[in-house]
Amino acid sequence: MSIRVVVADDQELVRAGFSMILDAQPDIEVVAEAGDGAQAIAAVREHRPDLLLLDIRMPVMDGIEAARAVCADGDCRVLMLTTFDLDDYVYDALRAGASGFLLKDVRRDDLVRAVRVVAAGESLLAPSVTTRLIADFTARAAPRAVAPPSERLSVLTGREQETLRMMARGLSNAEIAREMVVSEHTVKTHVSNVLTKLGLRDRVQAVIAAYEMGLIVPGDAR
Repeated sequence: MSIRVVVADDQELVRAGFSMILDAQPDIEVVAEAGDGAQAIAAVREHRPDLLLLDIRMPVMDGIEAARAVCADGDCRVLMLTTFDLDDYVYDALRAGASGFLLKDVRRDDLVRAVRVVAAGESLLAPSVTTRLIADFTARAAPRAVAPPSERLSVLTGREQETLRMMARGLSNAEIAREMVVSEHTVKTHVSNVLTKLGLRDRVQAVIAAYEMGLIVPGDAR
């Protein structure tokens, strides 16, 4: 079954280039293109894709507002495109519900991999710069003294809290499995339970929640 994608960028050549790369893959289908944020929302509502590849800076309606509308409207995942890896817009994109971001000069193979990863329900927390970005984002978005862990964590078992803590440190399922000395299947179950119990979309949102709930603080490293 193909991954259905909408590509939204106000630069026609960029949009066409991304679409051509993705459409050439046997498991990816570009179902529509959009030149601004409003068109992106309309395309998502019409075609019901699995993923929206969305430029942060867009005319008519910027990518942040478009991402917020799409994430609130259904199950379509959003992968943001940005020119700078520490662009302040990225913080707002994560808050809006985006599952990750890519630089616009991304290599072909990395673009394809990113679409597959995010469409599968994962998130772009590697390389480590993304984890540091999320930590910085949380510190900026909610500046406050370090608080004791939130009562929200009480819905999680001890193992689920441990899983969430490791997710927030940027560990993959395989790495978490090695640390916890369990199978990857068990880790996937823990991750699924964490997302369901806390009402979160994906791993990016789980990482942000871990910082906001005091389970981990900015600066924590592996």
